[in-house]
Amino acid sequence: MLIARSARQPLIAATETDLAFYLEIEKMESKFIKHRQPCPSCNGSDPVSINEDGSAKCFSCGTFFTNYENPNGVTTIHTTPKQEKTFFDSYRGTFGALTDRGISEEVAKKYGVRVVYHKDGSVAEHIYPYYNGNEIAGTKTRYVNNKNFRVTGTFKGTGLFGEQLYKTGGKYLTITEGECDALAVAELGIRTAVVSIKRGSASAVRDIRESIEFIESFEQVVIAFDNDKAGRTAARDVASILKPGKARILKLSEGFKDPNDMLKGKKFTEFTKAWFEAKVYTPSGILELASRKDKWLTREVKQSIAFPYAGLNQKLYGLRRGELLTLTGGTGLGKSSVIRELEHWLIKTTDDNIGIMALEENWQRTADGIISIEANDRMYINEVREKYSEEELSTLFDKTIQDGRVYIHAHLGVNNIEEIFSKLRYMIIGCDCKWIVIDHLHMLVSSIQDSDERRGIDVLMTRLRSLVEETGVGMILVSHLRRVGGDLGHEKGVQVSLSHLKGSQAIAQLSDCVIALERNQQSEDITEANTTAVRVLKSRYTGYTGFACSLLYNSVTGRLIELTDEVTFNNEHTEF
Repeated sequence: MLIARSARQPLIAATETDLAFYLEIEKMESKFIKHRQPCPSCNGSDPVSINEDGSAKCFSCGTFFTNYENPNGVTTIHTTPKQEKTFFDSYRGTFGALTDRGISEEVAKKYGVRVVYHKDGSVAEHIYPYYNGNEIAGTKTRYVNNKNFRVTGTFKGTGLFGEQLYKTGGKYLTITEGECDALAVAELGIRTAVVSIKRGSASAVRDIRESIEFIESFEQVVIAFDNDKAGRTAARDVASILKPGKARILKLSEGFKDPNDMLKGKKFTEFTKAWFEAKVYTPSGILELASRKDKWLTREVKQSIAFPYAGLNQKLYGLRRGELLTLTGGTGLGKSSVIRELEHWLIKTTDDNIGIMALEENWQRTADGIISIEANDRMYINEVREKYSEEELSTLFDKTIQDGRVYIHAHLGVNNIEEIFSKLRYMIIGCDCKWIVIDHLHMLVSSIQDSDERRGIDVLMTRLRSLVEETGVGMILVSHLRRVGGDLGHEKGVQVSLSHLKGSQAIAQLSDCVIALERNQQSEDITEANTTAVRVLKSRYTGYTGFACSLLYNSVTGRLIELTDEVTFNNEHTEF
């Protein structure tokens, strides 16, 4: 056993040996990793804190243990003069006002905050204490000039700043992002429990979890974090881990960064009003509906763009931005022809920018298809194109593809799904496209490194749906059908249902509208073989489904015309 200094022996003058002794003690106290252990010296139940090297200190009798738990059963004890105060009770500074922050001495002293002054009397440092139980385990020093911080001791086992002042339970608890903000809230007249997180917004959730029992003991928790992006995000993160209905997020007055900023601006009334009006936090996507009445009454009316076909307009009331329309049909049944008609229709009947991602063709073939509608001729066939002069071709191009309005994905095939979504987002946001056409979904699926097609489609449809919701773009998506059993396939005119969509029911579930094309392309009757039935399988907007119209294909012009009583078909010349 080492020689112990008497607990009652006064230390009148510090020798070199004494100085070395206290430096050793200070070093030992700076690395506490375990607290609330029993003391074999004074038989206290929990006054001992243990260092990472096995040494320990009893904060009751002042005894130091150089080896608290000797594996051989021998404990070496080194006793120091018993002190009424712990090491951290004698931390630097004095009690005084935080004049640089508008904090009175009364409030600072209540929270145990000390101040270090410059020679000219201005505030140089704030020193904030952090308690483990009733003992100070660490301090945070804030340097006023450069706003840097230094932690002495440890945060391990400590509560929130100011937590030691309040008993568990109560009506209200206010939590701020910084120590000065907690002091400022007290100065601003909020006479309830006020505390602050320890480590800043980035570690807010960690700090809250370490004091969760204390926080949850209060009926209401007002979160008064900084009025910046990081503060708002941290406030939501903290609120989300508390019991539903408990957290309220305080919205500071415009132009003020934090509660201390409002204190310096003497905004007592404004802060109190904001505190009482703090809204109960609800998770993202969950709304208290009564509060939305004004927005419901004054909401923007969705503009509908008519289809080029009357039958579809009767079922769907037109096309709308903010909706995802899926067009499906069997192989070779005219999906691309319908898409070309819709692209041309949007270009000619609206002022909106159009983005096209045709994944099975290059940009020239896409341009040919749109200009063919304008020319009423099949410009994608060289023998047809050669009949036009360069001047005529230029005129057709300029009439159809207007400057700054049509954007086309320029690469055949898909290599990387993240790159594809980056391009989609660029079209929508960077190019201000109000309509996006994707032909087709299953080419996107091939870019996902996942052998499970259904799971891949689920992921893609969710991302496409989210993109539509986020940006308000109108999206037209082409999807394939799975093979059906029996003698009649889709190429022979079998009626399409939602269950025929290839790969996943997410296509139907996440689409606002699903339109299917049906045609018996093998019919010996030329009219039947060239007539496509258009069927609405889903319409979230109107609820109307079923047969909409018939489109007749002209092999000379390449156009699709809706069949009416006035339209006839000439078998011999295949012209309208």
